[in-house]
Amino acid sequence: MPEINLMLYAVVITALLFDFINGFHDTANAIATSVSTRVLPLRPAIMMAAVLNFVGAFTNTAVATTIGKGIVHPGIVTQKIVLSALLAAIAWNLVTWYYALPSSSSHALIGGIIGSVVAARGFGALNLGGLGKILLSLIISPVFGFVVGFLFMVGLMRILAHTSPARVNRYFSKLQILSAAFMAFSHGSNDAQKSMGIITMALFSAGAIPTFHVPVWVIMAAALSMALGTSIGGWRIIKTMGVNIIKLLPVHGFAAETSSTLVILGATALGLPVSTTHVISSAIMGVGASKRLSAVRWGIARNIVWAWVFTIPVTAVVAALIHYIAG
Repeated sequence: MPEINLMLYAVVITALLFDFINGFHDTANAIATSVSTRVLPLRPAIMMAAVLNFVGAFTNTAVATTIGKGIVHPGIVTQKIVLSALLAAIAWNLVTWYYALPSSSSHALIGGIIGSVVAARGFGALNLGGLGKILLSLIISPVFGFVVGFLFMVGLMRILAHTSPARVNRYFSKLQILSAAFMAFSHGSNDAQKSMGIITMALFSAGAIPTFHVPVWVIMAAALSMALGTSIGGWRIIKTMGVNIIKLLPVHGFAAETSSTLVILGATALGLPVSTTHVISSAIMGVGASKRLSAVRWGIARNIVWAWVFTIPVTAVVAALIHYIAG
């Protein structure tokens, strides 16, 4: 029993560390466009994102339940399986942060769970129905982000066709602060729940809770960890998303953030885990493409997409190796 408790403590601490790094890694999701358009200075933007990430984490626990029960039945999970998945996801987040690639913390975590479960129990242990639903939501959500961003920007251009550029910039410099705030809230509402689901899975499998439900202290701890990570922020990925993909004006930032928020909050309400990184990145590309296809720096976009493609298989392999090495 002491050994199990020690492993459970290690899992909880590692999950909160993942949440902290997730916040640090994904700060760009909420504020990259606002900072790049100079609507908000970097530090105030980061602090706003941290506070609203924290608040958003209390929205509901539907995504946490999907993560905790949708990939594998929590009753057959061991602490070593969960720990291997978390370590693989953390490693991938740090590598992609170093290379300034806005990869998905969600994909990294899901890939880690798949790899460690297969290494321990075989493919038959995976809940293929639940896993299919999760993977489908992860694949479709960037498409929705691109399409909604494109259409939203086209609509704005038609509405503002006879408005002077100076007036548009003046109005949307204010509106973009609001859209950035909602984007930060939506990020917390979806991303913070993933570590909640992992911790709850570990608690249930260890017998620490009798039924699968997310305890209040888990919600609070995950929200706080993500908010603290976000408060540190990371300019590297902010620069990639807000500057390198396309040249943004406040109206473009507003369109990208609002489109992303709609997609993410819709997924959260349905209990679907999505990659907020993928959604905002694809929305920025959609907004840029509405101007003209050449407005998007497709070379940068291609590198981002390759990072998306490789995240799940790489983290699955790394998690399996970690589980195997741990014995």
